[in-house]
Amino acid sequence: MAISRTSLLRQSAAASLSSLNPFSMSSFTLSLRPKCRFSLSASLSTQGSTSSSVEPTSLKTSHRWKPMCLYYTQGKCTKMDDPIHLESFNHDCSREFRLSAAEFKKLRSQQLDYFLVLDLEGKVEILEFPVLMVDARNMQVVDLFHRFVRPSAMSEQRLNEYIEGKYGKIGVDRVWHDTAISFNEVIQQFEAWMAQHHLWRKELNERLNRAAFVTCGNWDLKTKVPQQCKVSRMKLPSYFTEWINLKDVYLNFYQRRATGMLTMMKELQIPLLGSHHLGIDDTKNIARMLQHMLTDGALLQITARRNLDSPENVEFLYKNRI
Repeated sequence: MAISRTSLLRQSAAASLSSLNPFSMSSFTLSLRPKCRFSLSASLSTQGSTSSSVEPTSLKTSHRWKPMCLYYTQGKCTKMDDPIHLESFNHDCSREFRLSAAEFKKLRSQQLDYFLVLDLEGKVEILEFPVLMVDARNMQVVDLFHRFVRPSAMSEQRLNEYIEGKYGKIGVDRVWHDTAISFNEVIQQFEAWMAQHHLWRKELNERLNRAAFVTCGNWDLKTKVPQQCKVSRMKLPSYFTEWINLKDVYLNFYQRRATGMLTMMKELQIPLLGSHHLGIDDTKNIARMLQHMLTDGALLQITARRNLDSPENVEFLYKNRI
């Protein structure tokens, strides 16, 4: 019987997952440096064999694509000395990211030093909070912050059904249950992570320092984060009050409209890698679009801003927008 590459990967993932526990809850780290620069997929799943098994043309054949360990992205992998696990999962975020000298020819000087690419998951409450820190000067990914988020206003039965429906089909429900923490804890850790990179100072309670969030749409920061802050009974942090909607930049730079991430990737001829609607994979696919647009010569500027005194009021700064 012929066995597909997807089946082999699923079996390898299942075997490695079963060997991951127990993991150390106290061993998390805020930063994945120095190894983390960029990885093209961070999924324990092989959902969608056509897209997830595609390697960028710039990759050498010796660097075959491997799903990334989602315990590692949250600083909780205890199998770094297990050769079977290391063979099955990627733990080096720079492994699959390459740029040629020719791709820097159209790169423009940006007004910001760093882009924080963000793509949240969760319709009822936030379930996943991934951020990639991209250097605007050389397009390298500096670091990765990734946490699964445990809802606070759902019954245990509803939560289990929710996670099974959301993550069970791509095989990451177990790692979610093992690692998810409250939104309040995620924000505390995220603020410490930003402070490490001098992106934000808590005592000043201000916007980001020469950095901006990059999203594919306004939903993440216009709608979802404020909703989650209310559910979690916390004030909306000041650094969430402005962002760059890549859809608006795309529309104004290429002079064509794309309604979503998949359409934009198709038009830019960027293959989808990983599992769509797994937040860490979507975040990295958005970062790949960001990189492509930067190499084409796009200038990224803030597209939306809240009034700090009246955060419910959002000003959209592009005349032509999605």
